[in-house]
Order: sequence, then C-alpha cells, then structure tokens
Amino acid sequence: MQSENKIFEDISKVATAAMGTMAGVGREVETMVRARVRELVGGMDMVDREEFEAVKAMAANARAEVEALKAEIEALKAKKPKGSGPVA
Repeated sequence: MQSENKIFEDISKVATAAMGTMAGVGREVETMVRARVRELVGGMDMVDREEFEAVKAMAANARAEVEALKAEIEALKAKKPKGSGPVA
C-alpha cells in the first residue's frame, strides 16, 4: 500500500510539473505571437487611432467651412442685380 501511494504521489508531481511547463509554453507562444503581429502591423502603412481622429476632425471642420462658403456665395449671388455683368 505504501508503494502505491508513492506511485500516485510521483504521478501527481509529474502531472503538476507538466501543467506548469505547458502554462509556461503557452505564455511564451502568446508572447511570440503578439510580437509577430506587432511586427506585421508595424510594417504596414497604418496610422494610430489618435492621428486618425485628428484628421477626421480636420475633415469635418473643412466640410463645415465649405458649406458656409457655399451659403455665402449663394447669398452674394442673390444680392447681385440681374442686369449687371461679371465682376472684374
């Protein structure tokens, strides 16, 4: 009986060590995959979120300015007398 307990104890220790090793391997694989993905994405010509949001805001402001200028041009056209020619 004593030897059976020793065998189970040894098997338990081996299994515990194997699980610890597998967890370590899993973390190492995850680290390598993250590094590889970062390397691949870094090689692409991509912008980060902050830069994208800044350009998006600039484009929205430009669109608003264009619309305001269009409205101003239309207002000036409406004020212009019908019979007058082009402005030199």
